[in-house]
Amino acid sequence: MTRMIVKAGIAALVALTGLSAIVPTAAAAGPDLAITVQYRDRDRDRHWRPDHRPPVGCAPWLAEQKADRMGLRRTRVVDVSRRTVTVVGFGRRGPDRVVFANVRGCPLIRR
Repeated sequence: MTRMIVKAGIAALVALTGLSAIVPTAAAAGPDLAITVQYRDRDRDRHWRPDHRPPVGCAPWLAEQKADRMGLRRTRVVDVSRRTVTVVGFGRRGPDRVVFANVRGCPLIRR
C-alpha cells in the first residue's frame, strides 16, 4: 500500500513539474490577430458530384504492401470480391496466401 502511495506522489510531482515548465512558455506569446480570406473556386464547386468519393474498400496495392510487410515475397492479388481481397506469394515454407477483408484498412482475415 505504501509503495502505491509513493508512486502516486512521484507521479504528481512529475506532473506539477511539467506544468510549471509549460505555463511561462504559454504566457510568453503575445496576443495575435490574424484575418484570413478563403478563396472559393466556383468552377470546382459546379462540377462536384457526390459520387466522386474515395474508395472505401481495401485497395489491392495496399493489400500487397501489407502482405509484403508480413513476410511474403513476390506478392500478387489473385481475387477481389465484395468481401475479401486474396493475395498470394511465397513465404518461408513455399507458396502461401493471405486473405484481407475488403474494408478500409485491409484487416487480416486469415493466413
